[in-house]
Amino acid sequence: MNLPSVIEQLEAIAPLNLAEDWDNVGLLINPLHLRDVKKILLTIDLTEAVADEAIARDADLIVAYHPILFRPANRLNASNAYDRTVMKLIQKNIAVYSPHTALDAVIGGVNDWLADGVGEGEVSVLRPIPGSDAGQGRLVELKTPVKIKTLTQRVKKHLGLKNLRLAEAAEADRPVQTVALCAGAGTDAFKGVTADCYLTGEMSHHNVLAATLGGSHVILCEHTNTERGYLPTLGRILGKALGAGVEIGVSAKDADPLQIH
Repeated sequence: MNLPSVIEQLEAIAPLNLAEDWDNVGLLINPLHLRDVKKILLTIDLTEAVADEAIARDADLIVAYHPILFRPANRLNASNAYDRTVMKLIQKNIAVYSPHTALDAVIGGVNDWLADGVGEGEVSVLRPIPGSDAGQGRLVELKTPVKIKTLTQRVKKHLGLKNLRLAEAAEADRPVQTVALCAGAGTDAFKGVTADCYLTGEMSHHNVLAATLGGSHVILCEHTNTERGYLPTLGRILGKALGAGVEIGVSAKDADPLQIH
């Protein structure tokens, strides 16, 4: 399949008009020499290790959740790993596409996948986009309230984590009925939202403290741990859209940079 046709399908899965205004989404590297897309590599972060993996796997397109080109570049220097990554991909005519916050916002996207891990309940959008069912963040009203320990176990299982960070409210034994969640960094999505528990990748110390003093629990899983588990789902959705002629794989080199020792 040619690159424009693949991009059309990617934009159908997560329309770019759903992305935040500050974001840089879409086709970020459009190669000089276009080639048919036979292999696609999915990743959260496009590091040099992932770029080398894509080259070794003879990938034609990298779908990188986080944009590798985010701020204007004045120069590219081979001594810099970030610049070197971009240069390698350009040299190898590998295209790069990023859906980022469009994939967060769309119904069936990253935030809905994250919501699936907290339990059965009514799901609504925290920050709706006018004229759309989509938006940033989700609020889950659980069908059956649970203890915070039960909720943390569900989240760990869903994300495949052995550990996470938990800040308990003063009334730690109070059942959790409502969970406000946002993949990545959820502070902005949570503004003005009251919930028994906030679930996200990262929040500042003072925001965590304010939440617990206000009677809410906070579960932090590290930024990309709330996103990476969605890649197989994206692979299945994209595979169905593109058909059997395109091989789609998830990067083996992509990993959260923060590890617990």
